[in-house]
Amino acid sequence: MKKTCPLGAISILLASCVTVSPPPPNMYIENLPQSLVTPLTLEERLQMQEAWDYLRQGRLDRAEKAFLRLGPSSPLYAVGLGYVSFLQDNFPAAEENFKLALEETPGSLLANLGLVQLYQKTGEEDKAFNALREVLKIEPLNSWAKAGYESLKVQKTDQSVASAREAAAKGDVETAKESYLRALHYSPDSVEIHLALADLYKSENRISSALVHLKAAAAVAPDNIEALQMYAAALAEAKQYDRSLDVYQKVLELDSVNQEARQQVDVLKNKLGIVELPSRYNEIPLSAAVTREDVAALLAVKLKDVLEESAAQPPIMIDISASWASKFILKVTSMGLLEVHSNHAFQPKRTVTRAELAETLIRVIQYLEGKGHRFIRQIPPGRIQVQDVTPDHLYYQPISQILSYQLMELYPDKTFRPDQPVPGPEAVKTIDILLALAR
Repeated sequence: MKKTCPLGAISILLASCVTVSPPPPNMYIENLPQSLVTPLTLEERLQMQEAWDYLRQGRLDRAEKAFLRLGPSSPLYAVGLGYVSFLQDNFPAAEENFKLALEETPGSLLANLGLVQLYQKTGEEDKAFNALREVLKIEPLNSWAKAGYESLKVQKTDQSVASAREAAAKGDVETAKESYLRALHYSPDSVEIHLALADLYKSENRISSALVHLKAAAAVAPDNIEALQMYAAALAEAKQYDRSLDVYQKVLELDSVNQEARQQVDVLKNKLGIVELPSRYNEIPLSAAVTREDVAALLAVKLKDVLEESAAQPPIMIDISASWASKFILKVTSMGLLEVHSNHAFQPKRTVTRAELAETLIRVIQYLEGKGHRFIRQIPPGRIQVQDVTPDHLYYQPISQILSYQLMELYPDKTFRPDQPVPGPEAVKTIDILLALAR
């Protein structure tokens, strides 16, 4: 009788001869980075690739043996064993190996990716977030890490902000600050969070701490008008007027019709003593002969730091409304530095002579001496001999006195030329000398 082999037995026999590959690991495993393998020999590359292929196939026993054969000197040794330990659910050993790999190869992409997944598995979200951030520092375009980073960033930021708002609503400022600061860890470029923290610090009258976050918000969003205005206002509150003015002016560059910013610019310029100079002022040094309005402007601007604001009302003047220097004229006449005629005319366009300039400078010296400034005569007035100014001259006294201070000089022929107009450069130079002496 012929014996036959049962079909079931054949099937069992065939099945025993087939090698079944394990399923791939439920883990994200990158290809070996080129920066890791390029410095190696061909044989070393092949050994490392073989070990890594075993790992990606889920053949953990073979992978582990292959990594052990590579030895501790291999840059893949510790990180490879870390992945094997992770897939074997030995999380302490995995963390130890990943950290060892980072000690040996700082900035290791593979070790950081391993830590990310380890901390995700153990529920340590903060550590996972930090590890994701490290991955993106090494490889900013890593799509897997970027997706995980953005998702966790939004989740943790929203949680922290919600906690901060809840605490602030209850009046728990400290908890609110802690929560907002935690939110900044996840979203350091959030203007909203920086502004919220600034408000909390301002509520405690901690302006310097508020400024830290307002400055950060302005840096993150240089076109954010709300952030810039809050920053400028806090700077002014901290008496940092020059910086506040700069920020308010930037607001006006972005929003030229912003009335609040424009008003604050005017207030700050007043505090800083900044004068908006008409274009005509810059032409004075170039003029062949200065006028009374030119001299008024030079005195008001150049001596602004030594001239105190006068409480006296300026005299009535009927002819300065159209003058470009009207506000300067009002200032110096209220101090008595320039005279107004009895008919209430100032005559702003009239050319100033050297004699009149000497008289004006003596008035300024007398005014400043009354405020405590000291001026020392270089030559006794009685020893000064001027060829064209005799003692009976109308301006003899102011001319001889101004020469004694050496604020003005005689010409080489010993003449003063009192009726000669004063050129712009001479007027500027003379007032600059007076300012130097006053200081």
